[in-house]
Amino acid sequence: MPSTPHRQRKPEWLRKPVLSPELRNVRQLLRDLNLNTVCEEASCPNIAECFGQGTATFMIGGDRCTRRCHYCDVTTAKPFPLDPREPNNVAEAAARLGLKYVVVTAVARDDVKDGGARHFARTINAIRQRLPEAEIEVLIPDFKGDADALKTVLDAEPHVLNHNIETVRSVFKSVRAQGDYDRSLALLARSREFAPQISTKSGFMVGLGETTSEIYQTMDDLKQVGVELVTIGQYLQPSLTHVAVSEYIPPERYELYRSYGQQLGFRATFAGPFIRSSFHAGELHHQQLSNDVASPVQEWIALEPR
Repeated sequence: MPSTPHRQRKPEWLRKPVLSPELRNVRQLLRDLNLNTVCEEASCPNIAECFGQGTATFMIGGDRCTRRCHYCDVTTAKPFPLDPREPNNVAEAAARLGLKYVVVTAVARDDVKDGGARHFARTINAIRQRLPEAEIEVLIPDFKGDADALKTVLDAEPHVLNHNIETVRSVFKSVRAQGDYDRSLALLARSREFAPQISTKSGFMVGLGETTSEIYQTMDDLKQVGVELVTIGQYLQPSLTHVAVSEYIPPERYELYRSYGQQLGFRATFAGPFIRSSFHAGELHHQQLSNDVASPVQEWIALEPR
């Protein structure tokens, strides 16, 4: 069970540079097109690296979420109406950045009948029209278990359908009260049922008080519903009002998670302190396609700060 919020001093392996000469350019592009990124809104520790490489994970549906998850730094408030220009603006930004792999996520929009599913589909279609050669990954909310909403997104044919389980079952309700562990698993299972040609992906945080056996059980659960790509990373407390870190998981322990993922037969398991669901997403997808153990993802893991 997560402890009362407080700050722990970060170990050396969790320290990253925060400055990048490209930060200002990418941020200005996003402001010009009235776009949001999960990189900024969720206070991602990888923002300097990703923006420095001219990449970003677009967050559609605005910057206000209808849910309040105790680990997430995205603002919870009554959202503004969906912006009909947003899909084309995302496509334009992706084109200006020269992206070959585009990742799109969204705030939860429980105020909208379909949870924003059609907005996802419009964004996928706009990107495909503007960048026909680009690959597209979507990181979706649970749509409250609405199978029709899920099908709307899948019918737009993204290359990867990602939905994060976020944490182990025993911790889930304490950090994600408006979600449901089994509902998330059911969504991932339906994705495989509705569109088996589309890769499924999920990820979760560690350091919230879970045990190693619970981590393995979560991986078992994801494998059972047909997930092919898994990401595992350290939870970092965005502020004192968020749930506290229970433990900083040492880098060597992630080797065990990767090894277990390989034993289970995941096509790729991406695990490490700084791993986030959309971090190096293109490389992870291509590793899955090639099954190449010497892929750029594995090389990057080997060079990860210790």
